[in-house]
Amino acid sequence: MESLWKLVYLLEPAPIALTLTAIAVSYASAFRALNYGKEMERNRDWSEASITLDRSQALMIPIVSSCSLLMMFYLFSSVSQLLTVFTAVASSSSLYFCLFPYITQIKSRFGLADPFVSRCCSKPFTRIQGLLTLLCVGTVIAWLVSGHWVLNNLLGISLCIAFVSHVRLPNIKVCAMLLVCLFVYDIFWVFYSERFFGANVMVSVATQQASNPVHTVANSLSLPGLQLITKKLELPVKIVFPRNLLGGVVPGYAAADFMMLGLGDMAIPSMLLALVLYFDHRKSRDSENILDIPLPKEDISSPKGFKYIWYALAGYSLGLVTALAAGILTHSPQPALLYLVPSTLGPIIVISWMRKELADLWEGSPSNINEKTHYTEV
Repeated sequence: MESLWKLVYLLEPAPIALTLTAIAVSYASAFRALNYGKEMERNRDWSEASITLDRSQALMIPIVSSCSLLMMFYLFSSVSQLLTVFTAVASSSSLYFCLFPYITQIKSRFGLADPFVSRCCSKPFTRIQGLLTLLCVGTVIAWLVSGHWVLNNLLGISLCIAFVSHVRLPNIKVCAMLLVCLFVYDIFWVFYSERFFGANVMVSVATQQASNPVHTVANSLSLPGLQLITKKLELPVKIVFPRNLLGGVVPGYAAADFMMLGLGDMAIPSMLLALVLYFDHRKSRDSENILDIPLPKEDISSPKGFKYIWYALAGYSLGLVTALAAGILTHSPQPALLYLVPSTLGPIIVISWMRKELADLWEGSPSNINEKTHYTEV
């Protein structure tokens, strides 16, 4: 009974901030994915269209992820600077992708002039786009210099949103295959990898810090201000919050420790959220098209009832809180997907079966936006 009192520490600032951030990012990722698909359809510009996974690709993801994890486990120190450079480029591009719609809205609302200044990759490049690019690059440079956890989170969130927008699932069948495979993947690498590799591979990789190439270059050139540049960096592959955030602390941990959540624990469930959000959007659109035709109430129950996105988001919230509670009670790392997969996929399958919409979700809609996107071959 005494151990249950430890759950009170879920109300500390760090767990609350982590939970709310993850929930907000998951919803924002799904919402951005929906809008990005509609933008591509409206503009008929498929040159940057998203990739829709098929069954073979879904099955390959855990295998490729396992190989990458082992490579990082054994060779991280050798490739950490290269990974940092790659991550910096990807983060800058992702941050631009996330901010551009808001800049466009501001430009339209205030009627700001935005003259073309040049052409880049056969596309016109405007002054505002140039300023936004400088802002994104500047943010990444600030992260490379300081390594601050707030900037780390900002870049990690942008990577998550960009990934969910560009890599999609066609239906619940492929989604279930992917989630179940990653469910097993997460459990094995967190709970059982130590038996085979002598250390917890997932935790070792997640907590390793990369060498900062900016510090290496500055040191070799004997540049002034070297002491201001961090030697080691937390790569933005996770969101982190200090356990002593706003004076809070969780017993059993050092105050300097961080609570963390991997990007995969946000991005993978967000792919399911993006799928059901599009399904909700299509059902609402279809119901508007047949408003003039009298139908039985049960035939359009989904548009009038709670949207699937809210069930999935509630399930994600419950699963995330359960994962954090398990970590506090056991004082050990937990595979978040152990809790997130049943809590998100389960309600969607049960509720869609009760509404007699499971077949539609299971096979996907032929009018899906993703049908216009290109498929990659494995």
